[in-house]
Amino acid sequence: MQTSKPVVIVLLGPTASGKTDLGIEIAKRINVGIHNIDSRQLYKGMNIGTAKPTFEQQEQVKHYLLDLKEPNQPITLHDFKKKAEDSLEKTIKEKNIGFLVGGSGLYLKAITSGLRPPEVPPQRKLREELNQIGQAECYQILEKCDPTTWKKIGQRDSIRTIRALEVFYATGKSISSLQSFQTPQWKLIELGLDPINLHKRIEMRTKKLFENGLIEETQQLISKYGEELSLLQTIGYKESLKVIQGNYCLDEALESTTLRTIQFAKKQRTWFRRQHNPKWLNEKNSLDEALSLIQNVIGLRK
Repeated sequence: MQTSKPVVIVLLGPTASGKTDLGIEIAKRINVGIHNIDSRQLYKGMNIGTAKPTFEQQEQVKHYLLDLKEPNQPITLHDFKKKAEDSLEKTIKEKNIGFLVGGSGLYLKAITSGLRPPEVPPQRKLREELNQIGQAECYQILEKCDPTTWKKIGQRDSIRTIRALEVFYATGKSISSLQSFQTPQWKLIELGLDPINLHKRIEMRTKKLFENGLIEETQQLISKYGEELSLLQTIGYKESLKVIQGNYCLDEALESTTLRTIQFAKKQRTWFRRQHNPKWLNEKNSLDEALSLIQNVIGLRK
């Protein structure tokens, strides 16, 4: 069946599954840039700990939606969706094709399903007060005022917890009740990576992150933004902070980071299988299989 609709390709999968390398190879073959859909790679200075594409990788293929804000300037889902759609629209107008790569399930879902988050601007004073209260108590407050959203947010996810409370206090309504959907007019191709040796890959990548200077990068963030920076609770950065504070030795940091990453990957796998319907690629010939699936659609377009 022929279609004149733009084509948007998504490459998703849990952390450390190989999305960055495969995404670059696909992008080079179909001559299109990559739109990053990793919620932590949106921030400047968080390069090693987020496994952000290196300068050399970014030289190979144009990357969009990286380094959008300073780490002390939280990006809401609404803000990200607006920036992502604007960027994606420019690429689609030029090439009639877009390419999204990432593992942040909610951010991907917001774009591919047309989720429209509430347009509530950041409430700086309220955020300061909530940060002073602390994540544990904020999480309990959210359970009482918005139990539906509370069930979807992790106990340590302070950014989403505060955003949900911010929307509730600004509108008197839950963030979930204010969300709506507007289905994009694209032909969507969802490809997935989920290697069977993921745990081993996570162990190897964790070791590499620390070898590449994760603790030093964390120290730079602390020097610039302070130890109370919310994003320092991110996997890897939290463990590095404990090393800097003298509460962890390097081996303890490696063990904790690996375990938390494995737990996070398990949650990602569950999300992708429930919220998306990708074609899971065979890891032995993932590039050829991906290109074949893409070409079957692109080759039929007018």
